[in-house]
Amino acid sequence: MIDGVNHITLSVGDIERSFRFYVETLGAKPLARWRKGAYLLAGDVWLCLTLDDRAHSLPLPEYSHIAFGVAAARFDEAAARIRASGATIWQDNRSEGASLYFFDPDSHKLEIHAGDWRTRLAAMKLDPWEPGIQYFD
Repeated sequence: MIDGVNHITLSVGDIERSFRFYVETLGAKPLARWRKGAYLLAGDVWLCLTLDDRAHSLPLPEYSHIAFGVAAARFDEAAARIRASGATIWQDNRSEGASLYFFDPDSHKLEIHAGDWRTRLAAMKLDPWEPGIQYFD
């Protein structure tokens, strides 16, 4: 039925601030921008920013987050740019592959990760997190 992620929309409190963060810090490609929104590309993912006076300013307590891929060879450079932007780090990496967990300006939980589902499953099979993991090949 589904064939992928069509787009991700994030409610933001300040379009200018969020646009700069996603374009200048994370390297998203700008597609369009208007007073109350912006369209960007993060790799092949369509990212929408929308001005919303109900946007939260504190992080949600659950683990839900968006992880953006980054090539292993560019991970340190990307992580340094994120840290230099003043973004708050919200979790240490405890899983396979290089990861940096950080907040965007509206406290959305984000991650950059070097690796993909294939490398994650390979690591899980070598060192299972818990007994009885079921794999679907």
